[in-house]
Amino acid sequence: MTFKHLFNKLNGRKSRRYFATLGIILLAGALIEGLSLLQYRYAHRLIEKELDYRAESELTLKSVRVRSMLKSNEKLVRNYMWLIQRQIHHTENFYSILHRIVDTNDDVMSCFVAFVPGYYPDREYLFEPCAIRRGDSIATVQLAGEKHDYTKREFYEQGVLHNTACWTDPYLDADASGRQVVTYSMPLSDETGKTAGVFGIDLSTQGIIDTLNTRHNYPSTFFLLLTEDGQLISQPDSSHTQQSDVATVVNMINDSTYERESSTTGHSKIITFNDKEKGTGYAYYAFMKGKPHWQIVMVCYDDEVYGQLKKMQRNMLIMLLAGFTLLGFILYRFNYNMQRLNKSKLIKERTDSELRIAQGIQSRMLPTIGIQRPDVDINGRQMTALEVGGDLYDYIIRDEKLYFCIGDVSGKGVPSSLVMAVAHSHFRSYAQHESNPARIMQTFNEVACEGNESNMFVTLFIGVLDLPTGRLRYCNAGHDAPLIIGDDVQPLAVNANLPVGVFSDIKYGLQETMLPANVTLLLYTDGLTETANSERHLFGLKNVTDTAQKCIERGLTSPEALMDTLQEEATLFADGAQQSDDLTMLAIHYHRPVEAITLDETITLSNDLKQVPELNGFVKSVGERLNLDPSLSSQLMLAVEEAVVNVMSYAYPIGTEGKIQVDARATEQNLKFIITDEGKAFDPTQGGNADITLDVEDRPIGGLGILLVQSLMDSINYERVDGKNVLTLKKDYHKQHL
Repeated sequence: MTFKHLFNKLNGRKSRRYFATLGIILLAGALIEGLSLLQYRYAHRLIEKELDYRAESELTLKSVRVRSMLKSNEKLVRNYMWLIQRQIHHTENFYSILHRIVDTNDDVMSCFVAFVPGYYPDREYLFEPCAIRRGDSIATVQLAGEKHDYTKREFYEQGVLHNTACWTDPYLDADASGRQVVTYSMPLSDETGKTAGVFGIDLSTQGIIDTLNTRHNYPSTFFLLLTEDGQLISQPDSSHTQQSDVATVVNMINDSTYERESSTTGHSKIITFNDKEKGTGYAYYAFMKGKPHWQIVMVCYDDEVYGQLKKMQRNMLIMLLAGFTLLGFILYRFNYNMQRLNKSKLIKERTDSELRIAQGIQSRMLPTIGIQRPDVDINGRQMTALEVGGDLYDYIIRDEKLYFCIGDVSGKGVPSSLVMAVAHSHFRSYAQHESNPARIMQTFNEVACEGNESNMFVTLFIGVLDLPTGRLRYCNAGHDAPLIIGDDVQPLAVNANLPVGVFSDIKYGLQETMLPANVTLLLYTDGLTETANSERHLFGLKNVTDTAQKCIERGLTSPEALMDTLQEEATLFADGAQQSDDLTMLAIHYHRPVEAITLDETITLSNDLKQVPELNGFVKSVGERLNLDPSLSSQLMLAVEEAVVNVMSYAYPIGTEGKIQVDARATEQNLKFIITDEGKAFDPTQGGNADITLDVEDRPIGGLGILLVQSLMDSINYERVDGKNVLTLKKDYHKQHL
C-alpha cells in the first residue's frame, strides 16, 4: 500500500487529527535532537580548545626539561674546556680528567677528545682518548683506529672545519658504549689559537626518554622527540605503547602530503589520524627553540579526550531512541513500499550508470583517431546494439608494417564485452613482437581455450600489410571475408577456419597476396550484413557490395566516405527497426606513394667478408653525397655492415658463392638501405634480442647484431619477395638537420 493510498483511506477528521499529532511528535523530536546536537557541539569545541592549550603547555614543559638537560651538559663541557686546554701538552693526564667527568655525571655515557690527525707527531696519527661507561665501571681507551675514523663524524666536522659547537642527531655508538647517543662537542684550540681538535660528551637517548615520559595527561598519551629532519630520537617503552603506533606518527609528520592544521594559539601543528584499535588520534608537535632544533610530539586519542562527552551524548541518544521506537514502528509501514520502490529505482540507475561507464571504457579501448599517411589511410567505427558490445577492431604501425584486426565475440552485452577486452589486449600485446598473423592467431586461440567454461568464441581476422611493397599476409578464424575495393569490388580469398576459442589444437594457416595501389580493404562484422528491417529481411552481402560499387562510381573510396555511405544505406534499410547486433567496420585505403628519389645507388657483393671495406666505402660515399653529419654516417656504416655481414655468414651454405645486392635510396625525408640476397629464407627481426643482463658465459650466441642495428636505425623491415630475402634499413636523416 503506497503513501497516497493510505492517505486517501485515512480521510476526514480522524486522518487530519492523526497527521497533526504525528507532525507534532516529529517536530518535537527534531527540536530535542537539534538542541542535543547544539549542546554536544558547544561542549566539544570547549574541550577541543582546552586540549590545544593543555597540549601546548605539555609541549612547552617537555621542551624546557629537555632544553635544561642539554644546557646543563653544554655547561659541563664549557667548564672542563679550560682544564683540557691547560693539559693539551700532557696527554697522559687526559684519561683521568675524562674518567672524572663520566664518573661524576650520570647522564654522560662517554667523554672524549678527538685531535686533528697528526697533531702529536710522537703519537698515533688518529688520536682520541676516551672514557666510556660500561655497566658499573668506566673504561679509558684510545678509541681511534682503522675501524673508528672520527674525522668523518658530524661532531668533528662541525668543530674543526666550521669551528662551531653542535649537538648531533642520534646514532648508534657501536665503537664505544654500544648504545644510541647524541653528541655535544666544542672546538679545542691550543695556546697559539691553532685548532687542535674537538672536546665533547655522549649522552644516552634513554635519559631523554625518561625526561619526556615521566607524566601523562591521559593513559594512552605518549611523547616523542624527533630531529629537525624527522629522525626519531626517543620514544616510550614498549609497555606503554606499540612500536607500530610510534612509526605511524613519525611517518605522518615526515609526509608533507598529510593534512595538518594550526592549534588555537598557532604555536604548534596538529595531525588528525585514525588508529584501527584506538580510534581517532591527535598528534601535536612543535619545534624546540634554539639549537638543536628538535621536535617535541604529544599523541593522544579521541576516546580519552572526549570519552565522558560521548558517553553523555550516547545516553541521551538511547533515551531518544526509546521514545521514538513506537513512532518508528508506525512510520515503518508508511516507508516500506516507498523504500522498495526507491531501491529498485536506485539499482536500475546504478546499473545504467555502470553500463554507461563500461561503454565509455570500451569505446576508449578502440582507436578513436584514424591514421593518415602518404602510404595508407585507415579508420574504423563501431555501433553497439546494447550499452556495451562484443565487436572489436584495432590497428597499429610498426617497422613499416600495418597490423590490423577485426573480430566478433559470440553473444552480446557484458559477457561479450569482457571477452572483447581480453581479445583486444592480446592482439596489442602479440603485435608488438610478432609479424606472422597465423602465429598471433594460434597463440591467441591457445589462451582463449584455457578455462573457457562458458564456451564463448571469437570470429577474428588478423592482417599484416607491408607498406613499402603492398604484401598482405593474413589469417582468418571464421570471420566474413573482407572486400577489396578498387576498379570493382572483389572478396578477399580467405580460408574459413574455425573461430578462436573452440578447440585448442586447431592449426591456423598463413595466407598472403599483393595488394595493388589505390585500393580500399573493407572489413566488417555480421552486424552489417545482418541488419534487419521490420519485416526481418537482412541487408545482406549483395547490398554491401552494391553500395561499395556505388562508392567507386562516385569516387567515395576513402575510409570515412565509404563507411558513412554503408552506415547510411544500412540505416535506411532498417527503416527504424531496432538494431539487433553490434555493427563494426574497418576500412584501409592503400596508396603506396612514389616519393621523389634524390639518390639511387647500388653495389653488388659476393658472400666474402673481404668485401666489407668496399661496402663501407659505398656507405661512406652515400653519406658524403647527402652531406650527412660524420657521426650519422658512422652509425649507418656500422648498421649496414652488421646486417650485410650477417647475410654473408648465414644466407648461403658453406662453400657456396652467392650475391648480395645493396641499394641506397634517398628522398628528402629518409634514406633506405635495401639488402637483397637469394639465400635461404630467414627473418632476422624475429630472432629475438640478446639478453644483455646475462653474464657472457651464460648468454646464448646471436641476437646482439640485430639489437645493434635496431638501436642505430629508425626501422627495420624484412620481406620474402620472389624467393629473395629483402631487408630494408630506414633512417629519417632529415631529423638530424632540424
